[in-house]
Amino acid sequence: MTIPSRSFTVAVFCGSSPGNSPVFIEAAVSVGRRLAERGIGIVYGGGHVGLMGAVADAAMAAGGTVTGVIPYSLQQREESNGQVSELIVVETMHERKSVMAERSDAFLALPGGPGTLEEITEQWTWAQLGIHEKPCGFLNVAGYYDPMIAMVAAMRDNGFTHPRYTDMVHFDADLDALVDGFLSYEPPTRLAMSPGAELSQTVLP
Repeated sequence: MTIPSRSFTVAVFCGSSPGNSPVFIEAAVSVGRRLAERGIGIVYGGGHVGLMGAVADAAMAAGGTVTGVIPYSLQQREESNGQVSELIVVETMHERKSVMAERSDAFLALPGGPGTLEEITEQWTWAQLGIHEKPCGFLNVAGYYDPMIAMVAAMRDNGFTHPRYTDMVHFDADLDALVDGFLSYEPPTRLAMSPGAELSQTVLP
């Protein structure tokens, strides 16, 4: 078991649906269990359904620390999970994301829908803007995020983000590789006040 030298917590974003293949639930269970084994805390959306519920249940069963953050309005729909280490009930989706960001050292996306994409890309944007210096990663289960890999490359190649900022986002099918990258992550040096200003000053390869 690899335990980081300091307390480290990962925000896990993923679907409130299980998807249509057992590979997704299996991956979620593996993520929850493995993060717990490595002594890494989890912050997640607080529900007990879909992939999010599978991650939380597996982590708790493996002796992990899990914090759920859920809005009042979603307590019934997402079946708020009272079995986690801590359940925080908030007023809005914005507050949910803010609390998750504050309590996390890195952000991990498993397969999910538009809500999952919105959550992880918002954190990537915040990192680009210097609001925080935390890494983002996508667990590429069964090639699910292959189109996203292509989209990030297209943003870079067409001049809409600097390679420095695409390097903030990690894609891997191996959870341990992603976690190792989180633990060793060093944010890129910022050359200008904004990503757009950097692009105007730099000729992209």
